[in-house]
Amino acid sequence: MAESYPVPVSPGRSAAASGGKGAHVTQVQPEDAATVPRPRAAVAGPDPRIVALDCVDVRFPTSLEHDGSDAMNPDPDYSAAYVIIRTDQPDLEGHALSFTIGRGNEVVVAAIEALRPQVLGRYAADIAADLGGLSAALIGDSQLRWLGPEKGVMHMAIGAVVNAAWDLAARLAGKPVWRLLTDMTPEQIVALIDFRYIDDALTPQEALAILHAARDGREDRIAELEQRGYPAYTTTPGWIGYSDDKLVELSRQAVSDGFGQIKIKVGYNLADDARRLALARQAVGPQIRIAVDANQRWGVGEAITAIRALAPWDPHWVEEPTSPDEILGLAAIRTAVAPVKIAVGEHVANRVIFKQIMQAGAADFLDIDACRVAGVNENLAILLMAAKFGIPVCPHAGGVGLCEMVQHLAMFDYVAVSATMTDRVLEYVDHLHEHFTDPVRVTGGRYLAPSAPGFSARLRPESLRSYEFPHGSAWQQLGGPSPSDQ
Repeated sequence: MAESYPVPVSPGRSAAASGGKGAHVTQVQPEDAATVPRPRAAVAGPDPRIVALDCVDVRFPTSLEHDGSDAMNPDPDYSAAYVIIRTDQPDLEGHALSFTIGRGNEVVVAAIEALRPQVLGRYAADIAADLGGLSAALIGDSQLRWLGPEKGVMHMAIGAVVNAAWDLAARLAGKPVWRLLTDMTPEQIVALIDFRYIDDALTPQEALAILHAARDGREDRIAELEQRGYPAYTTTPGWIGYSDDKLVELSRQAVSDGFGQIKIKVGYNLADDARRLALARQAVGPQIRIAVDANQRWGVGEAITAIRALAPWDPHWVEEPTSPDEILGLAAIRTAVAPVKIAVGEHVANRVIFKQIMQAGAADFLDIDACRVAGVNENLAILLMAAKFGIPVCPHAGGVGLCEMVQHLAMFDYVAVSATMTDRVLEYVDHLHEHFTDPVRVTGGRYLAPSAPGFSARLRPESLRSYEFPHGSAWQQLGGPSPSDQ
């Protein structure tokens, strides 16, 4: 018989505040002051308070070199709606971002600014002590929730603010986010999660059991991460706008750099897809895994036809073969093209759609994104559901700042949830890391564990000045934005 654990319930949160009958948001004050900063009343010395929530429209002209190009998005300018939570202590801030690909970034900025009243005036230690409460307050704003609910631009904006709060909490604790999470008790983790709409697939009790089961060997896994890092794959060779020669050169370079898997973009033209995949396979040999990514380009029948045509080159998985909302279609594709595997997740809007994808047997791999859903808290729910359903999580990181942030979630998953690296790899793209104060470190095809406090998402001040849109110096040197960019 499975061991039973008491489900954490917040002493200060009513069932009504959690959404009515049968409180779904379970929150507790942290029991271990060394793990999470103490509530404000117990803070000795300076007691920083939130005085500003700023957001900057930052865009990088990656479309000039076709970096990031795919069949659905041929000309992306990697962009960030960049959040700064400022306190009355100038040396204490929280930084994070929401990733977009250019036009529309200003819409996310406006959505983040709409959240300002929910954050200003709070004490940093109170936020750090109840990150579940902050997430619930932001998601639960009834008028803003109407714009989703719990999906789209507003949800992405909430994710950026929640992630900035995690950066702030980790800096208060003096730890990288992955260590802040792994040092929490199972009860504290469960208290961060909103189980509304998912408790038919994962109950708080089941989540606790998964987390308690992963406690065995935890210290060994932390030591392994700190010594050897986490396995990565690279999409750098595979952008659809690259020439054949560049594809071959970068594929060979990836193998030389120690990567055991690369990813190629497909979906624009099946004959071109087959040619490029054949070139990549010839360049890397039979032992290197090649994933392919259609970025939602196909309908269901078209996807089945295309995947069967590409199967001779042994794709490790086919990512986003159709719309991420097409749950039954994804399930039909997966059944029709087996043993080729299906991956999905970077555009999945929330934990509810992830739940249904798992319940429908629609994916072999889940590609969570640090910025698409409502931040760390909602991603914790997705990681725990994936563990219950036995589906490997291979996070998406094709964008500015995504590698920096999602590495923390992958490492937490290994230490405290799945307890395995089997069939798990974390995406890496070799673009724009020089703009961060704590950039990812990838060597020998593995992410090295971050050691600096925070979420690794802080941009360098000079990069903010240069790439602020449209007035930054980099954009002015390009002649300013075109009318279509504004």
